[in-house]
Amino acid sequence: MSDAVLVTGAFGLVGTATVRHLAQLGYRVVATDLDTPANRKAVAGLPAGVAVRWADLTDAGQVSQLVSAVAPAAIIHLAAVIPPLCYAKPVVARRVNVDGTANLTKAAAAQPSPSRFVLASSIAVYGPRNPYRTTDVLTAETPVRPYDLYGGHKVEAEAIVRQSGLDWVILRLGGVLTVDMRMDTDPNLIYFEGVLPTDGRLQTVDVRDVADAFAAATTAEVTGRVLLIGGDDSHRLLQGEIGSSTAAAMGLVGALPPGRCGNPDDDGAWFATDWMDTATAQSLLGHQHHSWPQILAETAQRAGWKRYPLRLVAPLAREYLKRVSPYYRQPGRYADPWGAVRRKWGPPEADRKVKPA
Repeated sequence: MSDAVLVTGAFGLVGTATVRHLAQLGYRVVATDLDTPANRKAVAGLPAGVAVRWADLTDAGQVSQLVSAVAPAAIIHLAAVIPPLCYAKPVVARRVNVDGTANLTKAAAAQPSPSRFVLASSIAVYGPRNPYRTTDVLTAETPVRPYDLYGGHKVEAEAIVRQSGLDWVILRLGGVLTVDMRMDTDPNLIYFEGVLPTDGRLQTVDVRDVADAFAAATTAEVTGRVLLIGGDDSHRLLQGEIGSSTAAAMGLVGALPPGRCGNPDDDGAWFATDWMDTATAQSLLGHQHHSWPQILAETAQRAGWKRYPLRLVAPLAREYLKRVSPYYRQPGRYADPWGAVRRKWGPPEADRKVKPA
């Protein structure tokens, strides 16, 4: 076995930050992802010394060849099809999220010196959380009750990892944020944010702190542990605060139209987010470095002079976003996240039956 760390999904948001952080710490990093034009272009931005190997994790043969060639000391498995795309492409999502995990663990377990396996999971495993009736915070011991297919996939992936025979660590992530300013945000993501109840609880975390947690998990004495990865207590926010505050920091003051609150009397009408007890993870991994106020300040700093013209276009942006919001001219008083997902992308339920494409 080499001293390499293999990172799957290496060109995604968390993958990019994790690869960079590992390289800064002096690890020998092998980045893997799908061979696409966008990913090939992104190779130029990798730190010096990072090796790239293209692989489709849904192909067991490719995965076996990849793991055998790298013989990694640790695998950080980040590759996934996440919401909302997973609702539109449920077959592909399952192949990646569940079958890809199985292929990777089997290949790792077959090596002469099996790798430590660090899985990126999600608080989606806990299902909808009504903050008016459920006032406790999430812990690793909170029973999982996935409602949507993404949460269901992660529960299955966790079970695969536990049963793999490998030394494993499972990190369940909260809402991952970045201070990198982008003007080419996927409209589907903007729409999806508008679906969520504005008074739903969410614990966010800076992507750099997530990367720190994954790096630490490759060597820390945490095998066989499930850890919840979020920011410090300043990251305990309400859904409606996050987008509006971030937009304001960029200069788009008031650009986001108000969404809808959740129904306090309907436990199923909420999304799978909540606040978390992150004290255990912090004590073991020491990953929390960026508070929510620091993120807003850095976002404003990075926006720089662009904040002034963006402030001027904020009213136009607000009118546009109001008209394309999921609840525009929709009847009702409360948010209906799963109904909105169903109208836009298809049934989100975890137990739905899908036919292979």
